Amino acid sequence: MKANIVLLPGDGIGPEVVTQATRVLESIAKSHSHDFQFSTKKIGGIAIDETGDPLPQDTIDACLKCDAILLGAVGGPKWDDPNAKTRPEAGLLKIRKELGLFANLRPIITFPELLDASPLKREIIDGTDILFFRELTGGLYFGPSGTETLPDGQQRSYSTAVYTTSEVERIVRMAATAARGRRKKVTMVDKANVLEASRLWRRVSAKIMAEEFSDLEYEVVLVDSMAMHLLSRPRSFDVVVTSNMFGDILTDEASMLPGSLGMLPSASLGSSGPGLYEPIHGSAPDIAGKGIANPLATILAAAMLLRHSLHLESEAQLIEKAVRKVLAAGHRTADLVAKGTPSLSTTAITDRVLEQLGV
Repeated sequence: MKANIVLLPGDGIGPEVVTQATRVLESIAKSHSHDFQFSTKKIGGIAIDETGDPLPQDTIDACLKCDAILLGAVGGPKWDDPNAKTRPEAGLLKIRKELGLFANLRPIITFPELLDASPLKREIIDGTDILFFRELTGGLYFGPSGTETLPDGQQRSYSTAVYTTSEVERIVRMAATAARGRRKKVTMVDKANVLEASRLWRRVSAKIMAEEFSDLEYEVVLVDSMAMHLLSRPRSFDVVVTSNMFGDILTDEASMLPGSLGMLPSASLGSSGPGLYEPIHGSAPDIAGKGIANPLATILAAAMLLRHSLHLESEAQLIEKAVRKVLAAGHRTADLVAKGTPSLSTTAITDRVLEQLGV
């Protein structure tokens, strides 16, 4: 396999965790005689500082030509001025649009070795295995928005949730297809009792599931109820599909089930072209440069890259098994241990993963 992989380290701890995941990809390439070529491009705050643009054209061009993209994180207090002309997060939104990445896959899996790291009781979370499909290029984040001044001097701001039939159809089909290879259950989350856009989601989803996926169990849950059910009965869910904003919020909530954002990878996929892979955690500027960030989510994102973009399933499984063995051996980064308990650095825990891979 010969592949061109673009690295987008970004801001905060992004460069640290991407460096470690790249070490793992390089080890897989060496042990399996693959040829992975890496190029590093800018996105987010660092791109604003150096070019004035959170997603320079040079980065877009490289991503359009590559086989897969590995992203670190973007943003930080330095760029949080609400009056700024542009923000780091604009780079993320733009790259999703440029590449047509409409589906964000976020697996929420509890590791037996980390059950006590979660704030929830182990009997509630043990055995949780949820695959979220978050629609990524529509809804409130991309609909018409703005701020206007009213005649009385007040300001009025608005953000509009917009979806089309085809946007809903493609993400629901992708989620249902994945469910056929899992436990054959799909949960669609909406707010159809209030929002017109959610009513479209409900109508379109019901039609597709009845006509094309009648072999699957299908349920609809309101988003506020889903927020509660994730904390009370997470094992009852298999594949969950929902809109952009609901998916954003629910998956961050669900990240507490495994105990740390530092354990959760994600994949952003389209109908064709390269996929984008990243940890779901942010740039964590408070720990950037300290060498204590957890790189395991990014390493697991690299495994998803191998699986979904390069179709190297066995190699992806090797990485995932190596991470599990490292955890089973008791190795932890600072986010996974009680205060005052010894932990491994970003580099050291990656060394343990490489050892399990036989490097």
